[in-house]
Amino acid sequence: MYKPELINSLKGYSGKQFATDLIAGIIVGIVALPLSIAFAIASGCSPETGLYTAIIAGFCIAALGGTRCQIGGPTGAFTVIIYAIVNNPELGFGGLATATVLAGILLILLGVFKLGGLVKFIPYTIVVGFTAGIAVTIATGQIGDFFGMHPQFPMTVFGTEYTKMPGTFIGKIGVYANSLKTIDIYSLIMAVVCLVIIFLWPKVTKKIPGSLIVIILATIVSLILDKACGLKVDTIGKFSDGSSHYSIPKSLPVPHLPDLRLNTIITVFPTAVSIAVLAAIESLLSAVVADGMIGAKHDSNNELIGQGVANILSPLFGGLPATGAIARTATNINNGGRTPVAGMIHAVVLLLIMIFFGKYVEYVPMPALAAVLMSVSWNMAGIPSIRKLLKGQKSDITVLAVTFLVTVFVDLTYAIGIGLIFSAFFFIKKMIDVSEVQENRQTIVTGIKGDGNEEKLDVPTGVLVYEIEGPLFFATVRKFELAVERAGAEFKVLVIRMRNTIYLDAGGVQALEQCKAACDRKGVQIVISGIHSQPYLLFEKTGMADKIGRENIFDNINEAMSRAKQLVEQK
Repeated sequence: MYKPELINSLKGYSGKQFATDLIAGIIVGIVALPLSIAFAIASGCSPETGLYTAIIAGFCIAALGGTRCQIGGPTGAFTVIIYAIVNNPELGFGGLATATVLAGILLILLGVFKLGGLVKFIPYTIVVGFTAGIAVTIATGQIGDFFGMHPQFPMTVFGTEYTKMPGTFIGKIGVYANSLKTIDIYSLIMAVVCLVIIFLWPKVTKKIPGSLIVIILATIVSLILDKACGLKVDTIGKFSDGSSHYSIPKSLPVPHLPDLRLNTIITVFPTAVSIAVLAAIESLLSAVVADGMIGAKHDSNNELIGQGVANILSPLFGGLPATGAIARTATNINNGGRTPVAGMIHAVVLLLIMIFFGKYVEYVPMPALAAVLMSVSWNMAGIPSIRKLLKGQKSDITVLAVTFLVTVFVDLTYAIGIGLIFSAFFFIKKMIDVSEVQENRQTIVTGIKGDGNEEKLDVPTGVLVYEIEGPLFFATVRKFELAVERAGAEFKVLVIRMRNTIYLDAGGVQALEQCKAACDRKGVQIVISGIHSQPYLLFEKTGMADKIGRENIFDNINEAMSRAKQLVEQK
């Protein structure tokens, strides 16, 4: 039954806890301000869309989710998807709103049908490769603002003419390469200094992120140098030449429904699936991190329902896709936030900042925002995790590399799917490699549970024992069939030992049926030994238990050998 964590947290809620939640909510709200704006701009959208997302979705995720300390809002994972769809002339921001609403519905369905645990089945190598690819893509998109470049469009890059910044990795690199002459030294120095401060700031304190500090300092320095020396950089509100850039509204927009026509839904549905998968993965990863920090346990299905509602409401108010943000959640916890109330306060704080201080946000320099996103990209890249994986087996390295390359050079919509295909292929291959059918004509050596000793079991004449090592499924059936074919007909009882076969599928059952038919023709009786629960239940459902004979199915080798001796004597 759906029950938001907020309801559980309010039991025994005290004034003291509210005070700590209030402080944490205010701090994380201020911290979320530059990040929300930066992610919106990196996505090709206006800065207020990031604020709308953090306010509406952030409040819903905290109030309706299944995690105690989750802070929701726009994140870097969505920037590539959003940039691609809003720059599509046939879709634009309206198409993004439709895709986000559909993603919200998919997230709710995942939660309602209790499929939150399925996200855990996405291999770690895919998550690392995918995240690293997104990190590279985000960093690539910030090169222009970091160096203060002003590309002149239209521009021809590698034989393709662009009228605005392209969404592809190769296209962006080409545009930057053709715009090197427009580098602004003042912007570059500011960005480099901001980046250095961000990385060194944790040595001072970890409670307040360096990103907030550099935004404040860079804004003050930019205003001072502009007045004193006439040095200008691009800001959120204006370009360095004085022309308008963006403006921050003083209120939330009137909600409106997105385009829900069938043709639009069909067009954006693949994007909606990508948004839903990303939101589920990142939010549940953030929930796991939060659990480890405070010693709690989240409800993944309730969390997905909360995420779904948030992603339905966010685009109605002009917002972007949202999910749980690991860095902001950690900041919330480090400052004392222990209930969803802190996340709700963070959203209210952002709303108040937008209403009363929005005009000051327009003075924030773009090089400083670029430095913030560069640091986010570095943290997202997961360099330590990649180093560990590169020391491992080749199959993991291959999945990591393929997922990374597809994310960067092709489309992140396909990256997870292709990564899963490669992972499944290598998993099946590993199962084939470790699955063996061992023939024992004279003796069997088996471990005795409890004392770790070994015993030898004599195999009587006329009995052939085969031991299947590993699962018997469609990819390993042929090994079993070949082993049985090689056995010849010099036996009256075939004991199939399945103590190490914990999984059986329809292909395995079919192979056993074929083996049974061949043995029947030769007058050989099959005895099953050491069968586990899953194979036995499948035996029951498929009627295989009756075909072999329930009196010939045993859970240990001793009973199976006794039955085999009895059958030999009868024959």
